[in-house]
Amino acid sequence: MQREQVKTEHAPAAIGPYSQAIKTGGMVFAAGQIPLDPASGQIISGGIQDQTERVLENLRAVLSAAGSSLEAVVKTTVFLKTMSDFAPMNDVYSRYFTGVAPARSTVAVADLPRGALVEIECIALAG
Repeated sequence: MQREQVKTEHAPAAIGPYSQAIKTGGMVFAAGQIPLDPASGQIISGGIQDQTERVLENLRAVLSAAGSSLEAVVKTTVFLKTMSDFAPMNDVYSRYFTGVAPARSTVAVADLPRGALVEIECIALAG
């Protein structure tokens, strides 16, 4: 089975030895995105809602580069710095995933790269 690396300048470049996404077997496996501005490579200012929007826009760009979309997402995993941010994160998340929402896991973690408040990864149908 072939694997295709997905790369786009419209989302932050990988900050380690991984791909923005891999497309294989009719699926897109997107790496976790944190709220980095694609142009500057820096964490955006603002709280959990602003950061969640940036993360989802980054995921949208990666999925688009793979020929997919947020509408094709079947599973997400949300990593939060603190579970007290769940409600405001969920408010933003619900605006991006309307209709049949993907399956989701949400966990609180001890820390995230670069001091981010949220990271989201996803699996989507390709094309």
